[in-house]
Amino acid sequence: MATVTPQLISELREKTGAGLLDCKKALDEAQGSMEQAETILRKKGVASAAKKAGRATSAGLVESYIHVGGKVGVLVEVNCETDFVAKTDDFKTFCRDVCLQIAAANPLCVRREEVPEAELTKEREIATAQVQGKPPAAIQKIIEGKLEKYYSTVCLLDQPFVKQPDKTVKDILTEKIAKLGENMQVRRFARFQLGV
Repeated sequence: MATVTPQLISELREKTGAGLLDCKKALDEAQGSMEQAETILRKKGVASAAKKAGRATSAGLVESYIHVGGKVGVLVEVNCETDFVAKTDDFKTFCRDVCLQIAAANPLCVRREEVPEAELTKEREIATAQVQGKPPAAIQKIIEGKLEKYYSTVCLLDQPFVKQPDKTVKDILTEKIAKLGENMQVRRFARFQLGV
């Protein structure tokens, strides 16, 4: 068991962006383990974000990005609860990162509910055709797995984040909600590509 020192608390705060008291409590609970304390804070962040999900998001930013060479451009609207948060560097950086994500990964929509039913039907048909001859018990699981993979390519929030591929865009959004203390959401985007 490591001793919880002010230096350790400061290091955890720097790493996670959580408040001093939250960092101290997490380190105490984790008996000084930095890795376990980070996990505790992440779990609390998810719970905190879930509590804020129902709050109205009427402030925010419209961010733009033009890729080098001017062949790809992105506009994205990201909302939060107050102008105060919309003006923070953390929020602005998140908006820029979302623009980069959209430029690089070319999602079709923001969230799963927005995927057109015709596209889902087409993907189900393709997946069903690919699993012919498999045991009946496995077919549904294979199809669901293929649909999950499809969602992770066409839905912005389900995509692996370009700067941290071990996390999804939704994970990064949840972390920002926990850190900034306000509900946030990616409302909509438009991606333009020369000649497409």
